[in-house]
Order: sequence, then structure tokens, then C-alpha cells
Amino acid sequence: MDTIVIGAGQSGLAAARALLQRGLTPVILEAGDEPTGSWASYYDSLTLFSPAAYSALSGQAFPGDPGHYPTRDEVVAYLRRYADSLGVEIRTGTRVSAVEPDGAGGFLVHPASGDTLRTRGVVAATGSFGNPYTPALPGQDGFTGQALHVAGYRDPKQHAGQRVVVVGGGNSAVQVAYELAEVATVTIASRRPLQLFPQVIGGKDAHYWHTTTGFDALPPHWLARIATGTLVLDTGDYAASLSDGRMDRRPMFSGFEGHQVVWADGSRESVDVVIYATGYLPCLGYLAPLGALDAHGLPLHAGGISITHPGLAYVGLEFQRSFASNTLRGVHRDAEHIAAPLAAYAGGALAAYGL
Repeated sequence: MDTIVIGAGQSGLAAARALLQRGLTPVILEAGDEPTGSWASYYDSLTLFSPAAYSALSGQAFPGDPGHYPTRDEVVAYLRRYADSLGVEIRTGTRVSAVEPDGAGGFLVHPASGDTLRTRGVVAATGSFGNPYTPALPGQDGFTGQALHVAGYRDPKQHAGQRVVVVGGGNSAVQVAYELAEVATVTIASRRPLQLFPQVIGGKDAHYWHTTTGFDALPPHWLARIATGTLVLDTGDYAASLSDGRMDRRPMFSGFEGHQVVWADGSRESVDVVIYATGYLPCLGYLAPLGALDAHGLPLHAGGISITHPGLAYVGLEFQRSFASNTLRGVHRDAEHIAAPLAAYAGGALAAYGL
């Protein structure tokens, strides 16, 4: 095979399209039952923070009113159609356990079940949903309430009447806390104050301005100097809920004691559920045999191009090259960026020079 793409979510599908346009014949390996990545596993009420007009992969518009905010299930259906339209081989139910060098400038890809595959190029596009990050806090092993990551959260009705603390200050944390506040007593615990940002500016969704001004293309090392925290898009509902006390925000608690959390001011409170909306880390353990990851399991790369192994590339990393890198609207730019050198390598450019 000239290239294998590991993962059939939005990043893997975008990578496959970019590779096709470069004359390669990628094969996609997907651990799940269908080519929709982790979308089907997100919580039931998930609604995109971007309208349909800014929630599409390259080459296929998102259906429906361009101004509506697609639901989780709409995204799943869209990705199914997108995968079908590519016309590439997608092997579902194929989880990759390891990737190793083949000794000849290529790779051996080992599915958890099945025969080893040999390929000249590999695109790691497995996202991060399988590797949720939960901070280590004093006393958490002895917490007698329920603790879960937002990856395991599904429906607010499961927590009706409970005392819930949602940890995190991003869009997912606030969206989950807002819907839980209808049925539970909810506090958002975050290390920084929430930064609510208007969803609509000058009559247009913020994503219109992200794309037309070029903000989406700003490199992460510039953004790190400009932005001091995570912006939460708000139509006004979140601010109203905070101001009228339906939910509240407090500084992050310092730890647990039995069934209680210990707040920053030293007070203690019994809590039924703590939900961590604290993000994810790249899910790339299968690359460990290559030596392509650092001591923390993060990829050694420059803009998605491996700096350890020619022929290895990444798509879908958060802030891989820009603010929009791991979004439906922006992932195609990173896919196109890595496709050119990968096509040259997998297509035998070095052989022309006797290398």
C-alpha cells in the first residue's frame, strides 16, 4: 500500500481526500463500526458551536439551513455520506495495535486482529477521544461520589436532583453545565474565570469573522501570546444562567475528602457527581514502538510532519498548525499540508535520485 490512514473520523477522511488528490490510493483503518470517528460517542445533546456553513469538510457542503447549528447525529450522518463519496477502501473494526519500521523506509502496521500490513506512508488521524485527560487531585481515589470525564457523560436526566460540579472552563464544560442546571444543582469549577464571547457579532456568527478575517489561520505560537484562556461562545443564555443563579462558577477546588470537595476558600461541600470537561490528549500509543512520541506520549512533529520518521504524518491534532486545525471547517488545510510531502515520499520521489 502506498499510504495507510489510521482513523476514519473527520481528520482521517480529510486526509484520505487530500491524498487522493495527490494521486495516492489510501486505505483507511478504523477501530469503530463505521467511518464517523468518535462523534457517535459524544453526549446526546451535543450541538456544534459553529453553524452548518462553517462545519463542513472540503468538497461537500453540510446539508440544511447554513445558519443552523448541527447536532451530534447530523454530524454522524454527514460523515457517513462523506466517507461514501470518497470511494476509498475503509476497513472498519480494525484497531491498530502497533506501527513499526519495515527496515526499508516504510512501515509495518499491525492490526489488533488480522494480518500485518506494509505501507510506504502512514497518517495518524486517531484524534483524542480515546484518551481523555483528568487532572490528578488530592484525595480523588477516596472520593465516594461519582467521578467521570465528559467523554462518559450522556444525558442530564441521569443526574436529576443531584449536586454536580463540572470541572473546566471551555465550551463543552459550559454547555454541559447549562443543560444539567435544568435538573440539578450545578457549579462550574475552573482555574480561570469564564471568558464568554458573543456568538453573534454585527449580525453574523463569530465563525464568519474567524474565516473572513483569517483568525482561523493564525499559528498556535502567536495565539499563545494573544489569548490568555479559552473563549466560550455564548448567545446570551450562559451569561443569563450565571447571573440569575441557575448555575454558578467558582475557583477550582483543591481536592476531595470522602464525599466532599474542598473549595479554594477551605470550605467543604458534599457532592454527588464531578464531571471533568478537561480535554483530551492525542491517542497515539500505537506509535510508541516507532519512537515517534515524546516522554509524555505526544507526537514529535512540525506542523503535522513527523520529525523522527520520513513517511509519517499527523492530522487532527489540536492547534496542529492553526486555531481551526482539529475542526470540521479547518482540518482540510492541515490534511493538504501533509499530503504533498507524503505523496512525494510514498510516490518514490527519493528513488529518482537513487536515495
